Amino acid sequence: MSETAASVPAPLAAPRTDLTDGEWHRLHPATPVLRGGIFMVAIIGFIIANLRERLIDLFLGEENYRGDPIDAIYERGVTGWALLILAGVLLVIIGVFYLSWRMHTFRVTGEIVEVRSGVVFRSNRKARLDRVQGVNLARPFVPRLFGAARLDVTVAGQDGNVQLAYLGSKLADDLRRDILHLASGLRQAKRPAEDPAAIDAEWTAAPPLIGPVNVPVAHSAFGDVASARLTAFRTPELDPDAAPPESVVRIPPGRLIGSIVLSGFTVFLLLAGIGLIVSVFAGSSGWVLVAVLPGLIGSVGYYFSRIAKTLRFSIAGTSDGVRIGFGLLSTSSQTLPPGRIHAIKVSQPILWRRFGWWQINFNTAGQASGGSTTTTTRATLLPVGTLADVEKVLQLALPGFDTDRQRALVENGLLGGRKRDAGVADFFSNAPARAVWLRPFSWWRTGWAVSENLALIRRGVLSRDLIMVPLARMQSVRVSQGPIRRRLRLASADLLTVSGPVTASLSVIDVDETLVLFEWMSTGAVRSALADTSHHWSRAEPTAHDEEAAE
Repeated sequence: MSETAASVPAPLAAPRTDLTDGEWHRLHPATPVLRGGIFMVAIIGFIIANLRERLIDLFLGEENYRGDPIDAIYERGVTGWALLILAGVLLVIIGVFYLSWRMHTFRVTGEIVEVRSGVVFRSNRKARLDRVQGVNLARPFVPRLFGAARLDVTVAGQDGNVQLAYLGSKLADDLRRDILHLASGLRQAKRPAEDPAAIDAEWTAAPPLIGPVNVPVAHSAFGDVASARLTAFRTPELDPDAAPPESVVRIPPGRLIGSIVLSGFTVFLLLAGIGLIVSVFAGSSGWVLVAVLPGLIGSVGYYFSRIAKTLRFSIAGTSDGVRIGFGLLSTSSQTLPPGRIHAIKVSQPILWRRFGWWQINFNTAGQASGGSTTTTTRATLLPVGTLADVEKVLQLALPGFDTDRQRALVENGLLGGRKRDAGVADFFSNAPARAVWLRPFSWWRTGWAVSENLALIRRGVLSRDLIMVPLARMQSVRVSQGPIRRRLRLASADLLTVSGPVTASLSVIDVDETLVLFEWMSTGAVRSALADTSHHWSRAEPTAHDEEAAE
């Protein structure tokens, strides 16, 4: 097909904001304070409070003065100078904040999201919309009090993410929708020209609340503003049209707390506590208790942080991809467009096995950047859930995951040899019995399978793992063999994807199976990549007439 191949034009989408016009715009006026200015003011206040007597001695020259510094200023008649100095310091701080805000601008075009910032040292960051891996909307606790939110545009590449911190909450919701529409291939309709007289009347009746957000708020509407803040604290997703009101899975608080308590960190704490008790009763000196006890007390903060960050978890499908929301005090809403998930791991720690709980993690290209979006929480599709929850999440994350064969493969991959012992077909190509020399406890659970456009790897006993890699997202296949594996006629295989918490590796495989695996994976990856249409997921497909004309 030639380059003149015509596709059906993408439908027009009415933009929700004026910020996608390609012009430069500024962020929330409180951005310098929210990005660290509060802490800077607090540090300056702490220094002044602790060094005020020394400052009095410095300016008044009374080294032996032991009275209150405020009384000293008043008695010496330098109150005016003190207030003038204080006003000067405040003006300098406000000037620095204002200059920082003025120099921090952004623009959104049909191709990029660009941010310019810095006063002395300037920086310029661009994110191509065709490489967008996700758009994350975070509302930390303090910015939520100001009605502000942070918008992170995650793109593929090393340190290429773009952050818009901060915007008004409603504005951030609308801008996220516009950016996702542009990235999906939807063309933006031009906003109709507004009547200047109507705009002036609206501004005269009620001036805007923050920056570029034209939200009329009267001084008598304080109760409405407080009600809006309370609503924002109750629900992490402010836009009811952006995602279905109900999450496809529900995580009871008891299950969430239990899953965090039954973790490897708890096992470590128990072992440390036992070792501490043994050392104390064995006659060890008290310094061991002094050294370890603060760490044990600090673990309480770790548990609270994990629970607070995972409470109110929700996941739902939208027209722009999978929407994930979580958080209690600081909330986050993450949107993963179609085709951006490169690998998925469904795992079950041994302490969860009795309760039938599972966790789902994933890889995206944006995680390789090493930015703020690489946290464990933002690499999780399901913190803890049942097998039914796993199936619902996989249906959202893997388009086309609805065949009986794929469901059977996933069930066998999770439950392992139990189905094989029951005489049911396993569907996996498993490691041979001689692999017991290298994997004495897990060789019978180590295997691989391919179903349509999906590769699966099963492994682990203490922690049951099932790795799924969409063949269209796979980068390459690697097969290796060391001297010991060569002696046992075994090999290892790796399905290479982008960096992330999920590693698709097969530690033992029959050497004769490696050729079959390599052929299936390599040809399947090429075929799936050629057929992949997730680049612009909202663009209409070309018709048969267009394809014939292009040829």
